[in-house]
Amino acid sequence: MKLMIKGLCAALLFASASSFAAGVSVDKSKVMWKGTKVVGSSHEGTVALKSADLKFKDGEPVSGEIVMDMTTIKNTDLSGAMNKKLVGHLKSPDFFDVKKHKTAKLKINKIQKASDKFYLISGDLMIKGKSQPVSVKAEVASTKGNNQTVKASFKFDRTKFGIKYGSGSFFEDLGDKMISDEVEISVELAVEKEEKVAAK
Repeated sequence: MKLMIKGLCAALLFASASSFAAGVSVDKSKVMWKGTKVVGSSHEGTVALKSADLKFKDGEPVSGEIVMDMTTIKNTDLSGAMNKKLVGHLKSPDFFDVKKHKTAKLKINKIQKASDKFYLISGDLMIKGKSQPVSVKAEVASTKGNNQTVKASFKFDRTKFGIKYGSGSFFEDLGDKMISDEVEISVELAVEKEEKVAAK
């Protein structure tokens, strides 16, 4: 999935204001995926965020964990029976095997501020019980009042997580049924700032 993920940087924007706290709204955030055939069509869809937990040091985000609910995976470019068939296949052992692996996680190990708008994130992506390092560039795309939208995108090699179905790296003579090893993930995080209430 154009993997998949959530609180990528929960408070990348308001973290510098010590009198404020920032968090990610799970309901208002989005994770979108896209998979393609080596020749021909592509499919895309969404997966819901389950939780996001960020850690701060001196008012800056430094690490965290984002959890995606893989049982919610959806396709948005097909309808009817074709949609149901594709989603069922994605949930099967051929792909994400959601009965055994209900969640996927992005463990954020380090967040670095590159500029006023950009952050560099390094961490570990965990899918189907396997972990692989990942680097993500996040952008503060818009600001409205106390709210901001943070966008990020990256690609991951599904075969490194044991998802080999239709992969030309492992099977020959697939023809137009060959599926790209890379999955694209796009994330839009709704970050909300709340003023801290001083203890009396």
